[in-house]
Amino acid sequence: MIASAATKGDVIVKNVIPKHMESLTAKLMEMGVGIEEGEDWIRVVGKDRIQRANIKTLPYPGFPTDLQPLATVLLCIAEGTSTITEGVWDSRFQYVDELKRMGARIKVEGRMAVVEGVPKLTGAPVKALDLRAGAAVVIAGLAAEGVTVVENIKYIDRGYEKFAEKLQGIGADIKRQ
Repeated sequence: MIASAATKGDVIVKNVIPKHMESLTAKLMEMGVGIEEGEDWIRVVGKDRIQRANIKTLPYPGFPTDLQPLATVLLCIAEGTSTITEGVWDSRFQYVDELKRMGARIKVEGRMAVVEGVPKLTGAPVKALDLRAGAAVVIAGLAAEGVTVVENIKYIDRGYEKFAEKLQGIGADIKRQ
């Protein structure tokens, strides 16, 4: 869902329970992303500009800590200044330097990141530092101009089944080496 929003895509996610996704869909709607819901699907339509938002991770039914790195990517290309506060785990912002290599403007202050949106991210060599950070840099690479090379993809492969293939299936230009 975040990948669709970040890349200005139009994707229908099937076989989900929309009620279980409310914390994410509410934030996406707040950011101006188009959301439609059916009984077991959610359509996500990315827009030209994402609006700023403040996010705090919390245990379910709050905003999931596992989506924090991915949501940060979206905030990187949003208009204005956003914050993302990690309410569950310490040291969850280790991936921020990888996004900065792509032109992101992020300042981490303890459990909070202040994100100043930029008009675009730029492709760069980056590393997957863990599972969620790996997904985040892949999504950032899809949204960026130019080529992004992601090293250390073992984390992504271990945590997501056929991640590259699934993204290719909805139009992503991804090549494994």
